[in-house]
Amino acid sequence: MTLSPPRLAPVPLVDLAAAHAEVAQEVQAGFARVLATTQFIKGPDVAAFEEEFAAFCGVRHCVGTASGTDAVELALRAAGAGPGDSVLLPANTFIATAEAVLRAGARPLLVDVDPEGLLMDPARVPDALDADGGGRGVKVLVPVHLHGQLAPMEDLLALARRHGLTVVEDAAQAHGAKRYGRPAGAWGRLAATSFYPGKNLGAYGDGGAVLTDDAELADTVRLLGDHGSRHKYVHERHGFNSRLDTLQAVVLRAKLTRLADWNARRHAAAERYAALLGAMDGVLLPAVLPGNQHIWHVYAVRVPHRDAVLAHLQGHGIGAGVHYPVPVHLQPAFRPFGYARGDFPVAERAAEELLSLPLFPHITAAQQERVADTLATALAATQ
Repeated sequence: MTLSPPRLAPVPLVDLAAAHAEVAQEVQAGFARVLATTQFIKGPDVAAFEEEFAAFCGVRHCVGTASGTDAVELALRAAGAGPGDSVLLPANTFIATAEAVLRAGARPLLVDVDPEGLLMDPARVPDALDADGGGRGVKVLVPVHLHGQLAPMEDLLALARRHGLTVVEDAAQAHGAKRYGRPAGAWGRLAATSFYPGKNLGAYGDGGAVLTDDAELADTVRLLGDHGSRHKYVHERHGFNSRLDTLQAVVLRAKLTRLADWNARRHAAAERYAALLGAMDGVLLPAVLPGNQHIWHVYAVRVPHRDAVLAHLQGHGIGAGVHYPVPVHLQPAFRPFGYARGDFPVAERAAEELLSLPLFPHITAAQQERVADTLATALAATQ
């Protein structure tokens, strides 16, 4: 009798179970503590996490929110963006960045990205300002730190100063990343981040935070996110319900103590991919901008015939994905803003070529070798 070879276990894009196994006992004890005290809203774990994460990011203040999208919106509102204003943001980002601009009542004004890092291109900002009638209505500039590395902040800050803009960082994919030694979240007047489960620092549900060195802005964000109220039943302004859940704060505190180590493991895995894929025909490795300390939230290569390659990988148990297949300006929901195909060619081409490979702190060398072998086979089959 001929035995068939054993079926290999799939390689997930992200393995949340492995991360949970490291923190499970600490989280269980924390949950038990919260359940015993029933301090489910604005409990001491929230305050402790806000203090710890602010210190981690090198800023004075952190305000927890219910989601990363809320964090961007509240940061924009605190920065004064609203109806009649425009907000600059890159065309290559998750839709939430642009959604938050709309929720604040402002207009998203898109900027193409550089061809290597695929981050907001300072050289393209003047084009966007010209498209807005010279930038008279532009209030805020939102650089997005994509895939785990920072946008070219020194150039973007210089542009912001020149045009009188407030900088609000979208640091949702950059927990622990640095540029010339300065952490993500510590460059702009404000920064917003997300703790969606798949992030480097991920909760067990939605969560987010706003970071700032400005006590007054932090107070405004906290006020906006808690029904415009400092004292129960006294509402100073129109606000929202967007608070970080106490149980999520327990999870985040447990994971934060391990984040530096997990980021180091991601870095080692990225170096392993570079060695495995560097000489592979048809694969363009991700570029790291000079001065950046990348924390590899996403390991995205560029390949020809991307969709066919992706289908081959997924069909062979490799949990590859795409960030993001449709740029913001080509989304059906953004048709009213008058953008068209060809307006942001760098972002559009990247959307057709980017392929995210499995990467997480607990990925093994054997798993990465299998990914590389399967990718080579996929490329050969799709030529």
